[in-house]
Amino acid sequence: MNKQKRHTIVAVVGNPASNNGKGAKAGSRVLDLLNERGRAHGFAAKDLTGETVTESIANMQAAQGTYDYLIVVGGDGMVSLGVNAVANSGTPMGIVGVGSGNDFARGLKLPVNRIETAVEGIVGAIVCGSCMDIDMGYVSGQNLADAMPGAGDAGLGNGRFFAGMLSCGIDASINDRANRSRLPGGSLRYFAAVLAELLHMKRYGYHVEATTADGTVEEWDMATPLLTVANSRHIGGGIEVSPYSSLDDGLLDMVWMNRMPGCVELMRALRHAYDGRLLASRFLSWQRVRSVSITRSADGDEPPTAMADGECVGPLPLHVESRKQMLRVLLPPAVVNWHRGRRGKEQIDQFIARDGRAI
Repeated sequence: MNKQKRHTIVAVVGNPASNNGKGAKAGSRVLDLLNERGRAHGFAAKDLTGETVTESIANMQAAQGTYDYLIVVGGDGMVSLGVNAVANSGTPMGIVGVGSGNDFARGLKLPVNRIETAVEGIVGAIVCGSCMDIDMGYVSGQNLADAMPGAGDAGLGNGRFFAGMLSCGIDASINDRANRSRLPGGSLRYFAAVLAELLHMKRYGYHVEATTADGTVEEWDMATPLLTVANSRHIGGGIEVSPYSSLDDGLLDMVWMNRMPGCVELMRALRHAYDGRLLASRFLSWQRVRSVSITRSADGDEPPTAMADGECVGPLPLHVESRKQMLRVLLPPAVVNWHRGRRGKEQIDQFIARDGRAI
């Protein structure tokens, strides 16, 4: 007797509590659209969304191995949950970016706050088998906040993956302030938080030990307001803190302030926060790294609690590594071609040359 082939299952997880209930509506709409399209293309959608984030995590853990694709509906926090659920598993993840930041979706060149367009792209990717394996950041530490689901299953120890950026300085304080803001619109909340935090910048003390792109180990102390370790380009609803980041080069990009800027320099830099020219500012330093360990130095102020993808990670010390091709993501064929083709690489090289940086 021949066994009947298992139906393809597309799991969907969202955050019903986000954005004053709009998250629940978005998740329901995505589920309806996927079931409607699935009838024509031979797949069924399965809802893993719980009434709380904790319940959603439990649902994903319980359902591991029972679905063929995982679709996350929301912002970077939901992407973080999804990444840690399927990283290193080979299960493709799709993103419907309808959160406050949507920075990782932007970096992938996916539609933001357009549910129907995002779902059409996901369905097209499923039908065509169109995926791309991309890098992840992985952070571990002695006092890490509760680990995300599945991260330990990748054989990388007690830590978590992040898709976008690990924020260790004023960037973490901005993220925290934006999360607590009651202002409408993600980009507005983040930009208001940037202005508020810049008014009372501190010089946080760090000891950094970095393994650079060529394998050289460098070690130094710094007292700086800003320290970011980036896998993707954007933070804060579209601010391009790391415009040279590539998602498949096996490297992370470290960005920090090398000195306290003056008011004119800050205002000039803020004008370029969204156009990819931020690193033309000379008070910012940039270096590509394979890994970096960050501890507290004797000098400088106590750094804030680090954050990754908008979620609390924990205090120093922390160790960060690039993990090559750790996530398989659903992307329409045209988007995959852009990332894999010369256009994406040439754009980054042009940005670096334009800003007078040395690779």
